[in-house]
Amino acid sequence: MAGIFKNVDNPALFINSVPDHVHTLFRLSKNASLAKIVEEVKKGSSKWMKDEIGTRSFYWQTGYAAFSVSSSKVNSVKRYIARQEDHHKQMNCRGEIERFMKQYDVVEYNSEYFWE
Repeated sequence: MAGIFKNVDNPALFINSVPDHVHTLFRLSKNASLAKIVEEVKKGSSKWMKDEIGTRSFYWQTGYAAFSVSSSKVNSVKRYIARQEDHHKQMNCRGEIERFMKQYDVVEYNSEYFWE
């Protein structure tokens, strides 16, 4: 994934995954749309999983969540992402996303789209 981010000129700062999802922290270029970056990362990583790992049944869900952070919070976000395994012993991915949506008052959130 880091290579994909680099190839689309949006360098990854930190990536960590748990079995059912991945958290990425990357620097979004002023010349890129978030949707296009997500599309490229999903497409490239799906291809890699199928070709290199042989996981033919792998696919990404349609939805995704993205949050911007100020430069002063990058280290805090890195620490948060690094602790995902421990964090998800207490709260699953869906609970985490829905908590964020409420905490940050995201009014466009549609759980039917996100969790299809």
